[in-house]
Amino acid sequence: MAKVLMKGNEALAEAALAAGCRFYSGYPITPQTEILEYLSWRMEEVGGEFIQAESELSGINMVLGAAAAGARALTSSAGPGFSLKQEGISYLVASELPAVIVDVMRIGSGLGDIAQSQGDYWQLTRGGGHGDYRTIVLAPASVQENADLMVEAFDLAEKYTHPVLIASDAAIGQMIEAVEIPEFVEHDIDKFDWSIKGCKKGDEQRKIQNAYYTDPNYEYFLRDKYDRMVEEEQRYEAIEIEDAEIILVAYGISSRVATEAVEEGRAKGMKIGLIRPITLYPFPEKAFAKAKEAKVFMTVEMNILGQMVDDVKLATGGTKPVEHYGSIFEIPETDGILKKAREVLHTVKEGK
Repeated sequence: MAKVLMKGNEALAEAALAAGCRFYSGYPITPQTEILEYLSWRMEEVGGEFIQAESELSGINMVLGAAAAGARALTSSAGPGFSLKQEGISYLVASELPAVIVDVMRIGSGLGDIAQSQGDYWQLTRGGGHGDYRTIVLAPASVQENADLMVEAFDLAEKYTHPVLIASDAAIGQMIEAVEIPEFVEHDIDKFDWSIKGCKKGDEQRKIQNAYYTDPNYEYFLRDKYDRMVEEEQRYEAIEIEDAEIILVAYGISSRVATEAVEEGRAKGMKIGLIRPITLYPFPEKAFAKAKEAKVFMTVEMNILGQMVDDVKLATGGTKPVEHYGSIFEIPETDGILKKAREVLHTVKEGK
């Protein structure tokens, strides 16, 4: 299929259709509204169902119903709207239902603002609802990855009968790039034995409910599921890390600037590298084991507090210093990244 120019949000929506998604319910909120707007007319063309719900709460619970019937179901939001979906995501986990939820991140907290940011990392990676759960989180860094990871998200959701999150951001969602949409596939809504089906009088009835109530080994089953995710689903890109003394860690739009920083730093003789997590959960701990010469790590994020810092500390076993560079007001600049990198590396080498 030839490449076409598409906005990131629209490529994500078209890729969802290509992956066999035939149900979407959501509510408009900047900077993800193009997903909803695009699917409002495109979903009908492929024979699916589109619903603009009255709220984010309704949107996520409609997805739960569609997923219970075996459909590939999608919803999307941003910032405070994504927060409103947390209870529904928790119920999807408890019911062991596959679905895909997109968060096109923006500035918080509270209502926040419509400007670009990466402020939802903690909520995305820590199971933002109640109870013991995590969700696989995929973080695209381009319009093409918006499309590719959407297809992968549905496959992973069905592999684990578990919701999967896509952590996009306003910059990736709004930019226009050349993209190749994957080939269309049709999803068989009746292929799952566990899904709800219509039945006649006398037929065995099926129902979806909290697995905690029906599986006496639920605790061990849940642990095993997450252990499998951690072992099998770590995804990352590693750039120049084998001999690097300072390793940048960045995802989404920040990783694109960090990649440029590595290229410029190497040209200036700096031993600098980059680990780009593609899965924010499970966090790609395997990548950090390859950075044997690293003296310090530095996250590059569009948030104030360095929300990824704790995961880097865990991935390195707390054996290396971990710094943060970023802002909620603008995408980090290459020059700023390199200046901060030199400063932190100097501090570490001086033992200060």
